[in-house]
Amino acid sequence: MPEAAGGFPRAVLFDLDGTLLDSAPDMLATANDMRAARGLLPLALAQLRPVVSKGARAMLGVAFPQWDAAERDTHVPEFLQRYEALIGRHAVLFDGVEAMLRTLEDAGTRWGIVTNKPEYLARLILPQLDWEARCAVLIGGDSLPERKPHPLPLQVACERMGVAVGDTVYVGDDERDILAARAAGMPSVAALWGYRLDEDDPLSWQADRMIEQPFALCAPEAWPATPAA
Repeated sequence: MPEAAGGFPRAVLFDLDGTLLDSAPDMLATANDMRAARGLLPLALAQLRPVVSKGARAMLGVAFPQWDAAERDTHVPEFLQRYEALIGRHAVLFDGVEAMLRTLEDAGTRWGIVTNKPEYLARLILPQLDWEARCAVLIGGDSLPERKPHPLPLQVACERMGVAVGDTVYVGDDERDILAARAAGMPSVAALWGYRLDEDDPLSWQADRMIEQPFALCAPEAWPATPAA
């Protein structure tokens, strides 16, 4: 595989929700559909947004705090079904994401997605963003026997792209992303523009870099060093 130009990594893997895609408005619509079906008033975006990267169970915990963990589990299929029906209707890319991806592509960097979202849902998003030919690999939370924070999804993504783990950088907005990268032996970037709880401390994640906005990653010096850069 050719090296990337200008000091950019040879390959980059991204988390999806909270890193590339601001999917919180879609998630809010889904949760509020469920609440409306039960005669409950809608949530505000600020209530749900911090837990979007934590997954459906965490969002159900906010939307229905009266449910215990077992009851939340039983309603995950309903949440995913309602979400599938409206996926992409309200979601948008974070400011600067498209410019960042174009910069990477122009430098010869290949990029892909490793998400804990079910793969069938993540694949619905690619054509909406015209990413089908641009995204080199996509691995979802149900694609393999393990999911983040286990390193397997990152390792398999690199295998499928034909690039060494150490020549790849992972970018994500949740501690699980950074833990997965570290376990895989992959440099990491903490995306501080994503979804976090007030008590989350990105400094404690010990990512190789912490970046405030996607635009910053248009500069090669913003990326952690890799052998091929």
